[in-house]
Amino acid sequence: MFDFYHFWQTHTPILSILIPAFTSFLLLILGNPGSGSLKQDWRQPWRRGISLISVILGLITALSYLVIANTGQITVYQMGEWSAPFGIVLVLDRLSAFMLALTYALAVPVLWYASANWDTRGRYFHAMFHFLLMGISGAFLTGDLFNLFVFFEILLMASYVLLLHGQGRQRFQLGVHYVTINLLASALFLVGLGMIYGSVGSLNMADVGRLMSTLDSDQHKLAIAGGLILFVVFGIKAAMLPVGFWLPKTYAVASTPVAAIFTIMTKVGIYAILRVNGTVFDDAMAQSIFKNCLMVIGLITSIYGVIGALGADRLRRFVGFMVLSSIGTLLIAIAMFNTQAWSAALYYVVHSTLIAAAFYLFCGWITSQRGAFKDHLKVSPKMKQEKAAAFTYFTIALMMAGLPPFSGFLGKVFILQATAESPYQAWIIAIVLIVSLLSIIAFTRVGFILFWRASAPEQNPKEPAHAEYLALPEVAPNRNDKAIYLLLAGLMAYVVFASPIQQYAVATAQQIQDHALYNEAILKKDSQGRAISVQPFDPSYIPETKYGGEVEDHNAILIPDVISKASLQGEHISEYKQRQIAEQILEAPTIPNEAQLKPMEEH
Repeated sequence: MFDFYHFWQTHTPILSILIPAFTSFLLLILGNPGSGSLKQDWRQPWRRGISLISVILGLITALSYLVIANTGQITVYQMGEWSAPFGIVLVLDRLSAFMLALTYALAVPVLWYASANWDTRGRYFHAMFHFLLMGISGAFLTGDLFNLFVFFEILLMASYVLLLHGQGRQRFQLGVHYVTINLLASALFLVGLGMIYGSVGSLNMADVGRLMSTLDSDQHKLAIAGGLILFVVFGIKAAMLPVGFWLPKTYAVASTPVAAIFTIMTKVGIYAILRVNGTVFDDAMAQSIFKNCLMVIGLITSIYGVIGALGADRLRRFVGFMVLSSIGTLLIAIAMFNTQAWSAALYYVVHSTLIAAAFYLFCGWITSQRGAFKDHLKVSPKMKQEKAAAFTYFTIALMMAGLPPFSGFLGKVFILQATAESPYQAWIIAIVLIVSLLSIIAFTRVGFILFWRASAPEQNPKEPAHAEYLALPEVAPNRNDKAIYLLLAGLMAYVVFASPIQQYAVATAQQIQDHALYNEAILKKDSQGRAISVQPFDPSYIPETKYGGEVEDHNAILIPDVISKASLQGEHISEYKQRQIAEQILEAPTIPNEAQLKPMEEH
């Protein structure tokens, strides 16, 4: 038991990445026949069982991370046993633990619903689902900008396949658009990283933040330009305007469970904006540009989303526009740049993710019971489960519009309370209230079309419409309504436990703004207490390696401080390098402490 506990403590941050990764590999090894044969395939129950066990294990792991992070401890995992900034590190803090818990709290009900039927409509659904979780988990845990790019690509590649799950012409067309937009974003990501690395000489988040103030004017401007390019990239992922027009149509054609799980992907962009642009590039020049731009973008995105919802012609597009509006609200909170606003944004991000996922699942319920009308906002015959569906819609509408006593109302109240010190206070209050009012109007319009104005079903047996109506299912698709109720129950509990959750959110906002704490946890120091880093950056410097010849390394003395003893004694540290380390240690001057100093008169 002690060995297991030691193993858990040592390798904690990477387990949330390894669990979905190994699950994906195992599912691929298990094999997959054609999509038309999945229902009869004897391996399908195994796929479902392995997949569900994995996400439940992931949820348990994420909850344990919350317990660890709630102590205020920042856990750092060194990949390859090289410390930052020379090696890639994973960082488990309050924010990453919070986002991981949200991810798996959404993944469990969505996958449980998908395993009832949707997973048989296309190959490799379960494997791609876990590759998506792997990329999302890695993005939340990494402490390195390039590694953030790598995990973005993993989750995006999985999303490309999942978007086409179930096939269809519209999915393929919009899938091409989605891939093209994200390939452009990936190219911009690399350009931004190149500018940052070329000017700073490091891509570790803590190290870049520490070194920004030490750069000369030209390098500093180049690094800020790189940071702003990353902001555009993250904005594309978060679907903020003017680079978020793709979301309503793209999510509208995705299959029901895929659209539901995709609601967490926009939050990866929000997380990256908060983590990178909010804390790494935090000097006066960068923040002046970032805060002013983000506030305007947030206000416009919020109002545009609700106006788009008012004119939506399909329920799924209506949900997409409401998601856009909630993204604008989150950006407004982040742009205020104070602890209270950031904690409000963290509280609201859980609400906006889970309610949007529940709404997308509800779209599947509506589509199944309206026959040829599907989710088009046109008057149709009454649904067979009209009362249950209407009550569910009414609950979702109250939550998403931000009416009391639900979590959306509390989230908006927290955001409005944080406007006291903002120069945009009047604009923020006005936009938030107007958006809430327009949201109520939009939900009322949709409710009238779906329920109140619904016509009586055809009663004449001779009419084709009568037979079509009888052929419609009597109940919601298997597990569909139950998954919705599970998410709504979770949001109810979210209100009940709002006080401790908000306390955690406040502590999280305080922690991510404490740069000294991050530097202490992530960066190693030399004998004189200085952070061991890459500065001053010398592009002509080529360190000696085992395979690259013998080159004098003036920094060899620092190597024992940045790698483990086992790695230091390993075969990849050449004898020449070992001699340099030993010689520099002997040549290094020692600084005596006060007890060793003696007055000059005694000599």
